[in-house]
Amino acid sequence: MLKIYRTTLALFLLLFSVTIYAADASSMDSSMNGSMESCDSSGELHFICGISAPEDLVIVPGTDWVVSGVMSTEDQTGLFLVNSISKMASPLYSAEEGRNRFNRNLYGACPGAPDLSNFSSHGLAIQTYPNAEENYNLYAVSHGSREAIEVFELDASSDMPEVTWIGCVLMPEGLDANDVSAMRDGTILATVLMHPGFSFDDLLSGVPVGGVYKWEPGSAGFYMLEGSELAGNNGLQVSLDESEIFVAASGSNAIFTISNTNPTRILRRTRTMDFGPDNIVYDSNGYLLTGGMRNDEPACAGQSPVSGCARGSIASYIHPDTMVDTVIVNAPGNPDFNGATMAIIPGGREVWMGSFTSSRIAYQLLNN
Repeated sequence: MLKIYRTTLALFLLLFSVTIYAADASSMDSSMNGSMESCDSSGELHFICGISAPEDLVIVPGTDWVVSGVMSTEDQTGLFLVNSISKMASPLYSAEEGRNRFNRNLYGACPGAPDLSNFSSHGLAIQTYPNAEENYNLYAVSHGSREAIEVFELDASSDMPEVTWIGCVLMPEGLDANDVSAMRDGTILATVLMHPGFSFDDLLSGVPVGGVYKWEPGSAGFYMLEGSELAGNNGLQVSLDESEIFVAASGSNAIFTISNTNPTRILRRTRTMDFGPDNIVYDSNGYLLTGGMRNDEPACAGQSPVSGCARGSIASYIHPDTMVDTVIVNAPGNPDFNGATMAIIPGGREVWMGSFTSSRIAYQLLNN
């Protein structure tokens, strides 16, 4: 993700402006500038095109569908739905597709439905257990008109899942959320990559610049877990038993396990990896999955990870108890796909990777 607080994020998106393409699964035609951009495979990587900066992806439980964020506030906003078999994408929540049913009792401090003309979706999370109506809660970090965690009800009972916005929790003034995770009782956890007053150089030098924040139903707002500050709190995943929290620290090139307490404490961590881990999710076997950009990219020597230079994409399994990682994707730098952020394995046969800069999802066959 390599995401930072509001003013830096605006500059970051300016540096990596993403051209929006209308496309099918094999090619896409850009009417904006009259040029053509290929969606053909490149090496072992295949692509699903037409989504502007699909920074995070979540699998809809028990289906062939994947929800994608859209980290843009320009021609595309909201959320997309991608079929893992046909590889076709369509809007899920947008100015044309938005459905709202405000739960004011639960999210009373929320000012109302988001402005879909200025809605950039970042980190995502989905509950893996349905409620009494057989629906799931979907959570999305939003930028644009406001900094918040948006909450949706996702109905997967029909042929195509549908979402309805039901509320939000605003971030504290001056802070941008990065990723989100949620607990069974509706408690929301969010990361802040970097607090105001720090620099990106501080993050890359290992200075603890970020934090983990928690909101509990009925509380006034988010509060930071004391002791959760790491070098760029990025991806986030609460453990299956909800006693621990896994946090990607991009500046440390590692994932940390902290206690789900306040104050919190560090329990264990991965080794220092060859990439800056970004989003974190569970796979179907109870392992953690993460991904990111290769640090030591020869073609990018001396350049910042957010310079735009095409860095290799790496994805790994991580055992949640031992924190031992196993690399499952190690793709070379590719001008057709840059800015890798995460990994999922829909259907168990392909590794999908999101991106904060490319207008496409990349995937390759899983080599067991």
